[in-house]
Amino acid sequence: MSDATLHATTPDPGDFAVQIADQIESFLVAVTEVAKGDEPDSAVPFLLLEVSQLLLAGGRLGAHEDILPDERYEPDMGPEPDVDELRLRLAAMLDPVDVYSEVFDPYEPRKAPVPARISDDLADVMADLRHGMAHYRAGRTTEALWWWQFSYFSNWGSTASATLRALQSLVAHVRLNQPLQELDGLDTDQDLSEDALAEEAGRVMAEEIAGPLGLREVK
Repeated sequence: MSDATLHATTPDPGDFAVQIADQIESFLVAVTEVAKGDEPDSAVPFLLLEVSQLLLAGGRLGAHEDILPDERYEPDMGPEPDVDELRLRLAAMLDPVDVYSEVFDPYEPRKAPVPARISDDLADVMADLRHGMAHYRAGRTTEALWWWQFSYFSNWGSTASATLRALQSLVAHVRLNQPLQELDGLDTDQDLSEDALAEEAGRVMAEEIAGPLGLREVK
């Protein structure tokens, strides 16, 4: 990517930076709308779609050559936007399927799964993306791309990938009319082994969550 492309005064819809920013902005707007809770019946399928589309932008950033910022030190962005309200709204809407089990690093042998929360993950991703968007809106395109690429590798890429697996699994369980393993009573501050996760897991039939989440039940 040339400097001329990164610093163009008239954005070209075909430019890499514009396309990435558009995809990220679409995700930020969509998740914010979902968190309002106006359409809880379609929340899970919609989040599955939005996270999938976001990871396309992440894949493009990951495959791109390293992007270097213009300045050695990141400009001061001021206070970070608060994502706690969004996190709480998502947690309330996704209960009781918010908690899921995830292996942090698939290349670390015999790593035990740990509990995670979809609401925490989405809020975490939103915070990373908003930080880069603040640079983009201030005209610091290279800084924004650098931040999105760096944080994709260091945080939001793996977090969004884990969230996608959880959402896809949830939809698949309901569409295939398969019981879900509910992590009943688990919390993300617990350090639990695989055996402990199995002991804590409860049985929740798919039809019990299909209605509230707006997912079609397979007959």
